[in-house]
Amino acid sequence: MYQSILDFLTHEGASYGDVRVHLVDEAEHISTLNGSVRSYTLESKKGYGIRALFNGAWGFASSEDLSENGMLSCAKLALDKARASSLAVKFPIQLSVKDIFKDTYNTKVEIDPFSVPVADKVERLLSIDNKLSHERFDFWGTYVSFYKRKMMIVDTEGSQIERNLMEIDGSIFVSAKDADGLTQRRTHALYLDHNGTSGWENFMTDRFDQALRIKDELLAVLDAPVCEKEVVDLILLNDMMALQTHETIGHALELDRILGYELSYAGGSHIDLKHFGSLKFGSSKLNARADGTVKNSPGSIGYDDDGVKARNVLMIENGILKDAITSRQMITEANAVAGREVFSESGATCRAESYNRMPIERMNNINVDFGQDGNLDELISKVENGIIMDAPRSWSIGSNRENFHFACEIGWRVKNGKITGVVRNPSYRGDSLKFWNALKYVGNEQTWKLVPVFNCGKGQPNQVMRLGHGVPVCVFSNVQVGD
Repeated sequence: MYQSILDFLTHEGASYGDVRVHLVDEAEHISTLNGSVRSYTLESKKGYGIRALFNGAWGFASSEDLSENGMLSCAKLALDKARASSLAVKFPIQLSVKDIFKDTYNTKVEIDPFSVPVADKVERLLSIDNKLSHERFDFWGTYVSFYKRKMMIVDTEGSQIERNLMEIDGSIFVSAKDADGLTQRRTHALYLDHNGTSGWENFMTDRFDQALRIKDELLAVLDAPVCEKEVVDLILLNDMMALQTHETIGHALELDRILGYELSYAGGSHIDLKHFGSLKFGSSKLNARADGTVKNSPGSIGYDDDGVKARNVLMIENGILKDAITSRQMITEANAVAGREVFSESGATCRAESYNRMPIERMNNINVDFGQDGNLDELISKVENGIIMDAPRSWSIGSNRENFHFACEIGWRVKNGKITGVVRNPSYRGDSLKFWNALKYVGNEQTWKLVPVFNCGKGQPNQVMRLGHGVPVCVFSNVQVGD
């Protein structure tokens, strides 16, 4: 049936077409609050999206009617949209060459969360919820989500790819008011084991149950002094390093943003095509990559929605900007605009949130390589006057990702290589390039963690994407904090 749809598209003049089918698309969400189940939802759907490229313009349509007639009607609609768009296209779309695959990709899972009785999952969450309670806390709770998809991609170039994906997300939190009446919180989100599996087994481990730690940390925050305004060395733990990487490397290096395609909604980038190969993005300690091959991450899906096999793309090497987050479409346009070959092949980052969304360039796993400057204790010992910060509380980023201001849940004062106490309302700000060029120390492999992100928004209509950031603990010099 799929082949007949592809044959129709080519017969009607499409230079390229594909069908992306979600045969299974399930999502389960469970949360608790103050000792009780707060919410439970189970969603299940099926559908498909069809793209047609005609005279350099895309057309896209989607449907839940999986009959042959339904798919043919959807293909006609996609083609009609492409024809109409081709009348006003400014830069005719050309897709870069790709390898053709007939393959199946599977996420490794030990225990399928959808096979576990709901009662057992609720029991586990409530057991952790009960550990979170304290007389000073106003709210506490837990949250888990599971996403299961079976997807087929077939295209007019001959690709036939099946993907069976499982993605898991979980977090716990505590919240209370401090002496000034302001709400403080501590959260813990499940880190993923890049050598492990994506299944219910993760929620039976201590990696998820961090109740006692975040309780003690929130109690310390409630009575701590406010973070003072000063310039110090900044030690970012993994959650904050993930946000810093996401906002000022990831979004800044999405090629469609660099070309101006997200200006009306998500913003642009301070990076220009002329910067690739020469811009000193960060200190020589910085090596960052868009790596779709990292195991056990929601950003690792085997193949992107263009049918390009996942790659490990080194974007920043020893501080120098080398590459970007790219797709088949955008690299041909970028090279034409630049008048030179800036990008040689797609980075396999063209993805859609669901079958009813058009694939666009999205982050996969935007990682920072670990370094050789020691473990956390050794990094702290190198700092004479500094602040350790963890867990994003609020964030504000320039529309072109040129600057930022981040507030954190907790901070620790460091003096002469030792932690001397907790600070409340820690925050820091900076200019993106200046900040990354101030990268002083990069933690070793022991400090590197895979932090999942399940709320990355982009595109019109909006698409919320799931991905990961593998990041070490890092130290930055001369950063403005407490402002």
